[in-house]
Amino acid sequence: MKIDSELVYQLDGLCDFIFLVHARHDDNQRITDEKLLIDSPHTGRVHVQAESGNRMFRIQAGAGQLSLRYQAVVDKRIDPADPHATQSPIHELPDDVLHFLMPTRYCESDHLGAAAQQLFVQLTPGYARVQAITEWVREHITYRIGSSNALTTARDVFVQRAGVCRDLAHLSVSFCRALNIPARLVAGYSRFPEPPPDFHALFEAYIGGRWVMFDPTGMVDPAHVVTIATGGDAKDVAFATIFGPARMLSMRPDVEVLDDGGVTCLG
Repeated sequence: MKIDSELVYQLDGLCDFIFLVHARHDDNQRITDEKLLIDSPHTGRVHVQAESGNRMFRIQAGAGQLSLRYQAVVDKRIDPADPHATQSPIHELPDDVLHFLMPTRYCESDHLGAAAQQLFVQLTPGYARVQAITEWVREHITYRIGSSNALTTARDVFVQRAGVCRDLAHLSVSFCRALNIPARLVAGYSRFPEPPPDFHALFEAYIGGRWVMFDPTGMVDPAHVVTIATGGDAKDVAFATIFGPARMLSMRPDVEVLDDGGVTCLG
């Protein structure tokens, strides 16, 4: 898959940015080529977060226009999901997975526990249960641009029955955690016809001893998503965190699927 992503900001003074736009290096994707272009005097560097593996780009820039363009070619390497994958007992979970069972700011799994039990506890633990959660959210939560804001949580989405991709992912993550399934938010690049080009939010559940990706919006094939970042919820995977007087002028995260799809299936 070929990524060509551009962000443009107008800065009214000195600003610090934390960008998450670089594709991750992991077992499921290989970056064969990439470059970052900055159209502004700046001081910046890429930092890999030790706890997550996310590649964070830090930059400070003064008043004026800041244009950031990230280009990459990424080969996806997918181990197909096992529909018979089981749910791991708590005592068998790896240490670095345990914290994805906990409630977070946007994923109040503790408040949604009763609903999760009522809706999904009768289903077979593992892949079948996570797939049922994904399908329930897709069927009962309307995808509607403008229906939520930066403060909207999973509990809000459950009540109002509408949201955008990150909201549907937050609710799915919350239901999983409420049923003792580790789950995390995923931000990535993906090609989809509608709505207009944007970054996409999905989620991963830890089943069968590995992370498996699901898209509750049904808008994309997870196999064609280039992962940028993973985290407990949206606060950990925002594509831009800004300190200072800046406003966005334009955003264009374009994705092109190469002739071979850019995907290699393993197993």
